[in-house]
Amino acid sequence: MSSKVYSAAIVGLDAQIIEVEAEVSYGLRCFNIVGLPDKSIEESKERVGAAIKSIKFSPPYQQPFRVLVNLAPADLKKEGSLYDLPIALSYLLASGQIGFNPENKIFLGELSLDGKLRPVKGVLSMALIAKELGYGEVILPKTNANEAALVEGIKVIGVENLKEVVDYLEGKREFLSPTIRIEEFLEKTDSPVDIGWIKGQEYAKRALEIVAAGSHHLLMQGPPGGGKTLLAKALPSILPPVSFEEALEITKIYSVVGLLPKDKPLINFRPFRSPHHTTSEVDTPVLYLTNRGALAFSD
Repeated sequence: MSSKVYSAAIVGLDAQIIEVEAEVSYGLRCFNIVGLPDKSIEESKERVGAAIKSIKFSPPYQQPFRVLVNLAPADLKKEGSLYDLPIALSYLLASGQIGFNPENKIFLGELSLDGKLRPVKGVLSMALIAKELGYGEVILPKTNANEAALVEGIKVIGVENLKEVVDYLEGKREFLSPTIRIEEFLEKTDSPVDIGWIKGQEYAKRALEIVAAGSHHLLMQGPPGGGKTLLAKALPSILPPVSFEEALEITKIYSVVGLLPKDKPLINFRPFRSPHHTTSEVDTPVLYLTNRGALAFSD
């Protein structure tokens, strides 16, 4: 018997819908996952089996089942542990242990060995693609629920463990979608450094005001310890407040790289990045002109 549920994958800063297909047949016990999975996905068979056993269902290794899980499209590399939940539900559905309609639902979440759901990265991008493609529900760890609730027009179901997911899908329990007041986050703009904290540097602060007012570029050059980095950190404090669309773009980046705070689903300040001064130090390439007129580079 086969089944199909839906999940998502991060591609850059955006997301793409992934079909998680499972086929269960009698035979020698095996559990294979195909579709360009990385190591964390290949290991999910152990987490999924233990989580299913913890909620009193029959895991694959207790039955003479041959289980094949396919992550489609197969030519897209899949990364991360967020496929634990859809793999577990697809197996339970294909083996006939539970019954529900998987259409119009997106499943995300990492499973612990006792069936609890751990948070995952990139939830905002996945919720946005779910809304864009007409999916009505996103079922994910409760820790990520507020982040997904930033996207209006979809139902967000935040759950704490696999048992709650099964109960919800079978109609035994109801969960309310969290409500987020976006205005509250946009009103209170946080900035790591305020320009009012800087004493002196009047000419430099005047230059920052001109840059902020006219949306200009600025190059600061000087000896170490002169205050260039501190001034650059203070620049976002005098820039215009971010719009909701800009805040979503910033939040997507923080979410994908796993830097989004648990208690703050929306980043409402303009970020400052300070790469190390040795980041761009590389051997200077030498340019040669060959006798055939072609260009060649050598370190």
